[in-house]
Amino acid sequence: MAVSTRYCSKSDNFWNLGSQTPQQNATASLMVQRTSANTSHYAIVAITQNERRALSSIAWGTMSTPKKQLALMVGSWQGICRTWFRPDELADESDVSGELALILGDRLLRHTYMGAMQGKPRRGEETIAFNSVAKSFQVSWFDDFHMSDGILFSDGPKRENGFEVFGKYAVGPDDPPWGWKTVYELIDEDHLDIVAFNVTPDGQEAKAVETKYTRKNKP
Repeated sequence: MAVSTRYCSKSDNFWNLGSQTPQQNATASLMVQRTSANTSHYAIVAITQNERRALSSIAWGTMSTPKKQLALMVGSWQGICRTWFRPDELADESDVSGELALILGDRLLRHTYMGAMQGKPRRGEETIAFNSVAKSFQVSWFDDFHMSDGILFSDGPKRENGFEVFGKYAVGPDDPPWGWKTVYELIDEDHLDIVAFNVTPDGQEAKAVETKYTRKNKP
């Protein structure tokens, strides 16, 4: 429902006026909608979070190439990281800060982060790329808590407003490897979710790590 109107020179049909952060569990945002294709007359309208996500998918996903999607993630971020060791049993919830920067002539995206795990410092790093020959995203990841002295290699396809990669890690010399699925979702310009799932050898998934970032500043 339009609650007021204004004149402006924006050419986009929609843009965000502001909303609460995901941690505040907001149910609506304020957006500006152009009331006519041939006028600069706009109205402020309220939309639900689901509607906002739908608009964000158009703005940040389907209209972006894979390389541009990586570029949209560049910046300084802060948020909350949640960890589960058993399904549906939250083991830790800690603050986390991350930096994402393009490297090597903008070919790769480097993600470094610092946080905590059960009160102890935790650090990690990812190198993310879109392989234009294989047509897939590729990620190398190491973390001083989760990976010890190993590196996890994953790859996978583009999603509507992000991408999804899958890799395997060793759990023992005589045991089959487990899978690790990671979903990167750019909710909008200022919110990035990275969610990882443990996958048993027989294919059962359980959420393992969830990072919900809010942008601190752009490069």
